This record gives sequence, C-alpha cells and structure tokens, in this order.
Amino acid sequence: MKSYRICTRCVMDTSVSDIRFDSCGLCNYCTEFSLSVGKLLARPPEAQQFALDAFIANVKSQGRGKPYDCIVGVSGGLDSSWTLVQAKRLGLRPLAVHMDNGWNSELAQSNIENLVKKLDVDLYTHVIDWSEYRGLMQTFFDADVIDVELLYDNAMLAVNYEQAVSRKVKYILAGTNQATEGLRIPSDWNWFKFDARNIRGISKRFDGPKLTTFPAIGAFRNFWYQTVQRYRWVSFLDYLDYTKASALVDLQLNFNYKPYPYKHYESVFTRFYQGYILPQKFGVDKRRVHLSALVVSGQMGRNEALAMIEQIPYPTLLELEADKAYFLKKMGWTSTNLQEYLARPTQPHSLYPSEREAWNRFMMFYGQFRRLAGLSVGG
Repeated sequence: MKSYRICTRCVMDTSVSDIRFDSCGLCNYCTEFSLSVGKLLARPPEAQQFALDAFIANVKSQGRGKPYDCIVGVSGGLDSSWTLVQAKRLGLRPLAVHMDNGWNSELAQSNIENLVKKLDVDLYTHVIDWSEYRGLMQTFFDADVIDVELLYDNAMLAVNYEQAVSRKVKYILAGTNQATEGLRIPSDWNWFKFDARNIRGISKRFDGPKLTTFPAIGAFRNFWYQTVQRYRWVSFLDYLDYTKASALVDLQLNFNYKPYPYKHYESVFTRFYQGYILPQKFGVDKRRVHLSALVVSGQMGRNEALAMIEQIPYPTLLELEADKAYFLKKMGWTSTNLQEYLARPTQPHSLYPSEREAWNRFMMFYGQFRRLAGLSVGG
C-alpha cells in the first residue's frame, strides 16, 4: 500500500489511483492543467476580445431569422447562470434549457426563476417522470457503480441537443471553462457521459424501467450532431475573463442570486452524492479537483483550499443529516438500506454493456483518417 502524499501546489493526493509526482512534489494533474490554462490566461486582451467578437458575430449570423440564436443549459448553478447572463448582455437571443430530474433544490428553482424573469428569456424545462428516474437510480445503486450522476449528465446533454436540433439552433453555450474546470477528472472517478448503452444495460440487468421520458443520447448520435450536422457545444466562458468571485457578486447584486457552498450543489442528490456517498463508499472527494483548478488558476490560495478540504463537504452536520433523511424518503430506503449499500464492494461500469471502448477505437481511427486526409490535401 502506497504511503499518503499530497501535491505541493494543488490539493490532489494519493486518493487518486494514477497520480504521479515529480522531483518538486508537483502532481501530473496540476502540471497538465497548468500548461493548458497558462496558454489561455496568457492571451493578450486584444486577442481575447477579437475571438469573442468573432464568435458572437458568427452566432448571430447563424441564428438570423430564428426566434433563438443559441441554447444555454441552466442548472441554477453559478457557471451556467453566468453564461446565460453574459450571453444576453452580449446581444444574443438564448433559449434557456433546464433538465428536471426531480432533485432540484428550492434554491436552484428560485435562482433559475429570477434569472429568466429579469433577463426576459424563454425557458424550456424537460421533466423526467420521477418513478422512471428513481427506478434508473435504483439500478445504478444495485450495480454498485460509481457514476450515478451519469444519469443526470447524459439526460442533460440529450435535452440540450434535442432543443438545438428541433429549433435548428447551431450553438449550445455551456457554462464550462478551462480556468476553473480544466483539471482532468481521474478516470476511475466517473464514466463516459455519452454511454446510453451502459444506462440501458444496467437498467435491464437489475429489472429497471425502460427509457420513456428519459432522453438518452449515445456516443454516435453525439458524433453525428457535432460532425455531420455541425451543432457546436461551446465552452462559452473561455471567451471571457471569468472569475467565480466577481461573477457571484454580480449575480447577487443584480439577480437576487443565492450561492451554494460547493460546485454542483444546486441539486439535492448531487450534493448528497458528492458530499456523502462518494467519500463513504468510493473514497472520492471531488472537491479536490474543483479546488485544485481554482488554486492553479490563481483564483484561490492553496491554504484556503486545504482548510476547506479538512472540513466535511457540507456547511454543517445538521444539513448533512437533513439531506440524508430527504434522500431516504425520496428513494424509499431505510437507514439499513443505505448502510448495506455503502458496505458493499464497488463494481466497474465495464461489467455492463457499454459504448466506451467502441467509441475510443472509433475516435482513434477517425483521428488517423483526418491526419491522412490532411496530408493528402497538403500534398
């Protein structure tokens, strides 16, 4: 068993199975991230402004004559909320799209309502039938796989693409960015997000529901949308000078926005999953990735991040117990059910049907084809 070690620059540690350290004690995760984010942060302001202006002009051109020129997925979280605000301020005509899986916090609902009302944008909400979604979640718990959030993430991707396709809007603006999210998630901490086959396979294996109101998307439909039909999923915040602290102040002042203690805590299940299930069953603290990205990009001091890691992933134990009670009631579990689940050994997603390996092989051959085609064209 390897001895405990933590990176000397960020807060990634040996809870990550494939972490490596150089002679200075820097880990491979923040070293990779530092190289990529350094290039982004080093852009001259005029180059960044030029890229932003060109992008906005292109979105407006593609959307001419349509009710909307872009789709913005909103969860009620800081990043997606700021994306919607900036899109509107820059003169775009976004359709806000929300995927409701039955786990929204009241705070998230309030934040979304305030945003769309004050920005005067339309909101489309896709509601997944709760009994169907609960049944799918139960099969993932029965399977003891790590990425229960594959269900939400896959449905969210599908809903945004479906709205873009149905409305012939070529751009989906995502609240993702390199500066605060570009640090790679360890490969065994989650699963391939376009794996509709894995979702169906796990549900079938554990007698779960068929997908009826759940809008699953597979890897090759994603490829078709992006490559053939040329729909663009864009990390919009990379075009902007985005710092979480200043964005939060603006949202609070102008949109009565209420913050969450940690990233992705706008969902009751996500905060219970990340703040309790992942650490207790899988030995994973996702805050390490999120905080390390902020540290390396200069938006947070390492000592502050270390102090946060020392605390439980909840504002208080009382709130943790409240979420636990809510989770048990909503899932129809007892405390014994939860303890039995946490005590069982974990299992890999690869035990079940999956698109991941086929997708990886396909992308390898596709990349080779593009390189060969480029060489042929270039002589």
